[in-house]
Amino acid sequence: MADRPVILAVDVGTSGTKVLAVDASGRVLHATQSTHACEHPRPGWAEQDPEQWHQGTLDALKSLLGTGVVAAEDVVAIGLAGQMHGLVALDEAREVVRPAILWNDQRSSPQCDRCTEALGRTFLLEHTGNLMLPGFTVPKLLWMREHEPDRFESIRHVLLPKDYVRFRLGSRLVTDVSDASGTGVFDCGRRDWSTAMLEALELPADWWPRAGESVEVVDHLGAGAARATGLLEGTPLVAGAGDQAASGVGNGITREGLVSATIGTSGVVFASSDDWRYPEDGSLHAFCHAIPDTWHLMGVMLSAGGSFDWFCRSLMPDVMERGRSEGRDPFEVVTEGAGRIEPGADGLVFLPYLSGERTPHVDPDARGGFVGLTPRHGRDHLARAVIEGAIFGLGDCLELVTRMGIRPDSVRLSGGAAASPLWRSICADVFGCPTVETTTREGTAYGAAILAGTGVGLWPDVPTACEAVVRETRRVEPSGDRERYRMLHRRFAALYPALRPWWSRPEGLE
Repeated sequence: MADRPVILAVDVGTSGTKVLAVDASGRVLHATQSTHACEHPRPGWAEQDPEQWHQGTLDALKSLLGTGVVAAEDVVAIGLAGQMHGLVALDEAREVVRPAILWNDQRSSPQCDRCTEALGRTFLLEHTGNLMLPGFTVPKLLWMREHEPDRFESIRHVLLPKDYVRFRLGSRLVTDVSDASGTGVFDCGRRDWSTAMLEALELPADWWPRAGESVEVVDHLGAGAARATGLLEGTPLVAGAGDQAASGVGNGITREGLVSATIGTSGVVFASSDDWRYPEDGSLHAFCHAIPDTWHLMGVMLSAGGSFDWFCRSLMPDVMERGRSEGRDPFEVVTEGAGRIEPGADGLVFLPYLSGERTPHVDPDARGGFVGLTPRHGRDHLARAVIEGAIFGLGDCLELVTRMGIRPDSVRLSGGAAASPLWRSICADVFGCPTVETTTREGTAYGAAILAGTGVGLWPDVPTACEAVVRETRRVEPSGDRERYRMLHRRFAALYPALRPWWSRPEGLE
């Protein structure tokens, strides 16, 4: 072991790849990031060239080593986390067959519907713990079989985004149980691929890589990657986790009763579960956690911070520009205006379903919108309504978690919006319990670092590591507006069922 051991964590995101350097005390030494583009060939489609992830990772690793903050001989392990569900299809030569189809791609909705109709919801839940959703990996394969048969016939291996990056850094085709949980053909209760699902969908079992636990050393850095980055050949590569499980670890969500809410482009409520369980209606994701013999329940809304980002860029560009000219965070400038408006935005409600929805409404046809507009509403009212709508969506997810018997004393917040006092306060009022922050906002990458450090023996297990390095900091209690927000949340929840017939029949109501 190096005298001053350092872990490098690679987080393969949708908009960029981040590399974090963390020492054995849990201190973040440095972070670097590379960006990559997302293509949208048609409305509702989202694709990326996997080579961007690979090159972006090499560039970020090389950049970090170039700072001199970390020496190659001190790096004891590299851990990975990344965007889940993306389809990376490889041929016999292990070359990419087509651009990766991403988690937020909605094209496979018809395939999901036909799969559910043919197999039945009960079959899906019994064999995976989850319904079949367009974001998952397998519906994308079913879409390829129907619409790109030549490419489909050339497939010999299927990987997930972070696992493709690890394969290019080393040489092995492998995944971990948390990321595999989001494919649609993984038996999360057994922590292995579902033979019944693969046979029912007529997909070859040998396409799928071995699924190890997230703390396993599964490969080592190859000579080519070592030359490209300046790292030492043979550096251990640890399996890591899908971004949400890694973020859960980074936030210290290691045992039942601990819950986090992450507000990024999407919004995620994440609850650790000591036993395997899933909701009978499939309203929550039930996946393997990155901690051995542990699972997690997860509610995912597709446009939480994404709704606010859309609003700011589309309707508040002048305010954003003013913030930049003043050297301030432009999003916080918009948030300040929203803070001048009373709870409930004078009767204005925003539905945050800009990209369809997963939780609590499994509905790719759901759409966003403002309801209750009057001449007295200005842009600050709209901003307040967008923030409240996003948080109401997270509150919907948390209600489903509590119905499963998990009742948190507090909710740990992370993501960009967690830095805002207004967002934190509204979250506490809507959730009905205190919200807290932890010592790091690098949740996903930090979790990958904890997993990697555990994998090479810096800590005996993940819970012990989290107890040592993850600390609660700022705490916000529910305010006197709690009861008012309870009523406003009920009003919000009544809108989806009222508008669903309109979304599902776009040509006109019958």
